[in-house]
Amino acid sequence: MIPIYNLDQIAPEEVLARTIPQSTVTESVREIIAAVRREGDKALLRYSETFNGVKLSSLEVSEEEFAFALRAAGPELKGALERAAINIRDFHSRQKRSGFVCTERPGIVTGQRVIPLERVGICVPGGAAPLASTVLMNAIPAGIAGCREIVMVTPAGPDGTVAPAVLAAAWLAGVHRVFKLGGAQAVAALAYGTESVPKVDKIVGPGGAYVSEAKRQVFGQVDIDMIAGPSEILIIADGKSDPVCAAADLLSQAEHDVFASPVLVTDSPALAEQVQQEIEKQLAALPRREIARRSIDEQGKIVVTPDLDKAVEVANALAPEHLELCVDEPFALLGQVRNAGSVFLGRSCPEAVGDYYAGANHTLPTSGTARFASPLSVDDFVKTSQFIYYSAQALAEAGPDIVCLAQAERLQGHANSITVRTEGRT
Repeated sequence: MIPIYNLDQIAPEEVLARTIPQSTVTESVREIIAAVRREGDKALLRYSETFNGVKLSSLEVSEEEFAFALRAAGPELKGALERAAINIRDFHSRQKRSGFVCTERPGIVTGQRVIPLERVGICVPGGAAPLASTVLMNAIPAGIAGCREIVMVTPAGPDGTVAPAVLAAAWLAGVHRVFKLGGAQAVAALAYGTESVPKVDKIVGPGGAYVSEAKRQVFGQVDIDMIAGPSEILIIADGKSDPVCAAADLLSQAEHDVFASPVLVTDSPALAEQVQQEIEKQLAALPRREIARRSIDEQGKIVVTPDLDKAVEVANALAPEHLELCVDEPFALLGQVRNAGSVFLGRSCPEAVGDYYAGANHTLPTSGTARFASPLSVDDFVKTSQFIYYSAQALAEAGPDIVCLAQAERLQGHANSITVRTEGRT
């Protein structure tokens, strides 16, 4: 059963603290990456059989498999994916930015170019929860940014196929190539390339401990979006909130992972007790109740605060991935929120609206990193490059200042590169 605390009974750092066993995957991931670099496709095929229980003859999803998946997805699912894609594309198209050129000073031109990454790789989990929404959330911003090629990796099932919903989403989102790969071996293939899998410039998308550790190890060879931890939700709810809805929202995150953190912060002791009891009722009917049970019991918490302002202070200290403001005037509290990945406003906006449909991205900073990190966006798929032009006259005028600064740093060679051009000039 989810425990209830008064705010003075629990330290802020303990509210989202997780009881996660010491990781033992680091060395295993290092060995997997080394094998993929050494053996290429041979290692990928071997690991697919070892870890995913599937013996593949080809790693890449064929056009025929795409066509079959689109038929199998059915019109209802395709329609829902299409409408979600429209919302995601509309939201992210507003993030696209342009470069600039400054020409105000005579003889001087400075500026910045915004350049799309050439090729990006997207990791999409498979298994019991094939995340079609993750495809849309990662591939659509990459397409808006102008990436030349979007490559996706997702594990095949025991029958050697990829879930139709995932392939339908890939087709809608403009993914160019899909490979039947998961785990650390998929990350290694994207980072270093193999006979079949092209090397990418950046790897994005979620995954378990092996994927996260692999992304950590290949960073520097390629860029990555973030090292994401287990999912978390913090709900701020007042006494007028419906305990049935609050319990359902907590369980929506608890079913993700036994290490997911579902937290309710409320100024109402009565609501706290009602939600505690309602969670038990709803758990019994949840298909993933074994996972949710452990998450609720081991990671979940209800914290009672004196007022809503104090509840927001708790949220800012924790910087949660998802923050729901289930109060009468959510926009009045929004201005006080400084640290959160994504904020859901009002009693009719559960976190699932953002997971699937609203358009804002669901790839969010976790484990308190919302203090300094941002949701995935179009900016993650571009880089910037600067340019500078000085005429001879402009350099002559600026030269004394540059020489002065170089000599202050005792870098005479820098100073000389100026004086050889400016001596004797006016």
